[in-house]
Amino acid sequence: MAKAIKKQALGRGLSALLQDPKKDTQTAESTSSSHQLGTIIELELALIEVNPFQPRTQFKEEAIRELAASIQELGVIQPITVRKTKNDTFQLVSGERRFRASKLLNLKTIPAYIRVANDQEALEMALVENIQRQDLDPIEIALSYQRLIDDIQLTQEQMSQRVGKKRSTIANYLRLLKLDPLVQTGMRDGFISMGHGRAIVNISSHADQIAIYKEIISKKLSVRATETLVKNYNTPKTVKTSKSNELPDYIKNGAKKIAAYFGHKIDVKMEKKGSGKILIPFHSKEDYDRILKLLKSDK
Repeated sequence: MAKAIKKQALGRGLSALLQDPKKDTQTAESTSSSHQLGTIIELELALIEVNPFQPRTQFKEEAIRELAASIQELGVIQPITVRKTKNDTFQLVSGERRFRASKLLNLKTIPAYIRVANDQEALEMALVENIQRQDLDPIEIALSYQRLIDDIQLTQEQMSQRVGKKRSTIANYLRLLKLDPLVQTGMRDGFISMGHGRAIVNISSHADQIAIYKEIISKKLSVRATETLVKNYNTPKTVKTSKSNELPDYIKNGAKKIAAYFGHKIDVKMEKKGSGKILIPFHSKEDYDRILKLLKSDK
């Protein structure tokens, strides 16, 4: 019977999971009249514990204080969702920011929708609810998708139907987990965007990923410039030589470093006597100005 209920839930949205009082009534063993399942009540904050399955790992204090100020003026507009546990206590399923803000205001109660859910259902609801939020960083979303795969055993196609996202979008988020932890942290802290991360992930070496990440920060590279830089890392450098001479190793190695620095493939021409030319191409006025800034920064 439990399996049948679970299979049905996987094809439904979050709202269906959170608003199914009939299922809650059938599943509950017993509950007091003051804590009826499938209803919204004013629940004592002291009876609520945080969700150990919470996918969100960062709560910005300033955002919590702003939410607390709003609650102080208007109250809690959207109830939190809790599940009933043992001894007439409750565990958060969704709404931890509202819960934290209410505690910050020293409120005694909070509007709460009560339901029954086992550990797996609680995890699933928390993950889906969080993915649908707008204020998560890309790594938090990626980790939520990964947990749905690992713990709930959903395929990417099932997740696409479940959270209303394209399968390609889900795959792009999951690829971010291949980034070095330092690069992931930079994305979570807002130093680089998801576009930067999607470019960097095409580099297999974590050491090279970190090198590119540091270059993005120091030179304030755009996503497009980063994509060009990554392309040069992955594409063998072709240098033009004179018809009679092969470039020596020190020229080849130097050409790679110069190309990585400017984010462009460069051309090197060398004469028999040892003299030569280095040609640095540009693709637009903005690209030309960027190269000029790099040259000026080295003075």
